[in-house]
Amino acid sequence: MAASNDAVIRIENLFKEYETDAGPVPVLHGISVTVQQGEFVAIMGPSGSGKSTFMNILGCLDIATAGSYHLNGSDVGTLDRDELANLRNQVIGFVFQGFNLLPRASIADNVALPLIYRGTSGDERAERAAAMLTKVGLGDRLHNRPNQISGGQQQRVAIARALVTDPRLILADEPTGNLDTHTSQEIMALFSELNQRDGITIVLVTHEPDIAQYAQRLVRLTDGNIVYDGLVAEALPHHLEATT
Repeated sequence: MAASNDAVIRIENLFKEYETDAGPVPVLHGISVTVQQGEFVAIMGPSGSGKSTFMNILGCLDIATAGSYHLNGSDVGTLDRDELANLRNQVIGFVFQGFNLLPRASIADNVALPLIYRGTSGDERAERAAAMLTKVGLGDRLHNRPNQISGGQQQRVAIARALVTDPRLILADEPTGNLDTHTSQEIMALFSELNQRDGITIVLVTHEPDIAQYAQRLVRLTDGNIVYDGLVAEALPHHLEATT
C-alpha cells in the first residue's frame, strides 16, 4: 500500500442527513475511510445502506452534513461550486451503469466531451479521444454512434471518456449492471488492467460478489455505517455470500 501522504481519498467522521417535512433523516453515521493511490476498492451494501449517497459525496456531487473529506489533498468542504466542478474535472473520471452517452454524437466526440470544459483545443481533443478509444479496444470505431455498437462497447466508450482527462481516481457506479456475464467479465478485466498497469485508483459500487472479487479491498455499508473494511480475499467466501 502507498504511503499515507499518497491518499487520494481521506474521509474522517463523515455524517450526512437530508431534511424532510418530517424532520432530518440520517443516512451516513460518522464514517471514516482512506483510499491510497493505486488501490482498487469495492463498495457493497443492501439498498438503503447509504452507498449511493457515499458515492455522490466521493464524486463531489453532494456535500456532507458534518465531518471532513479531502480529495487529492483538497478539503472539499471549503470549496465553492466552481471549485468543486474544477476538482471533479481534474481528478475524477466517472463511469455509470447507464453509459450516459450522447446518442447523436460520434463515439470519439463522446469521449472528448470532458476536455471541452478544460478548454482543450479541437485537435488535441480528437487526438486524446482516439488514443483512449484505442486503449479500450475501440480504435477502429471512432466515427460510429452509440446505437451502432454493443452495450459492452458502449461501456468501454464510457471508460475511455473517464480516462481522457488522465484522472487519479475512477468512480464506477454499478458499471456492469446492464451487461451480461461474459461482457461484465471483459469490462472488469479492463478495470483490473487499468488499475494494475496504469496505477489508476478505482472505487467501484456493486451488488454482485463476483464483480467485487476483482477489487483488492472491500468496504461494506449497512444502515449508514461501515461494517467491514478489509481485503476481499479475507472476506471470502462467507462475507461476500452474505451480500447477495
